[in-house]
Amino acid sequence: MTKADLIEKVSHVVEMTRKESEFIVEAIFDSIVKSLRQGDKIEIRGFGSFRTRQRQSRVGRNPKTGTRVEVPAKKIPYFKPSKELKDVVNASTAIPVEDHDSDI
Repeated sequence: MTKADLIEKVSHVVEMTRKESEFIVEAIFDSIVKSLRQGDKIEIRGFGSFRTRQRQSRVGRNPKTGTRVEVPAKKIPYFKPSKELKDVVNASTAIPVEDHDSDI
């Protein structure tokens, strides 16, 4: 599913215009990114949590030339799915999921 597909689904489910749905989806994504940049953890119960992890600096190699390259330390976004989400994704039989549209 692409971002455009998600916007279409939201538009259909909440019976709003595509433009209004796009604004909502963008606001959610922007809020998540802003919180992660500030080092906050985002937890969406029943779905999962977003956080950042710190990667240490290291020495890498340029795959083309083989020369050593210093890779600086950086923060990496990380998503951890909730137990409920894992259970739904891995269910072998149909589990009733509360939603407004089975295609979401």
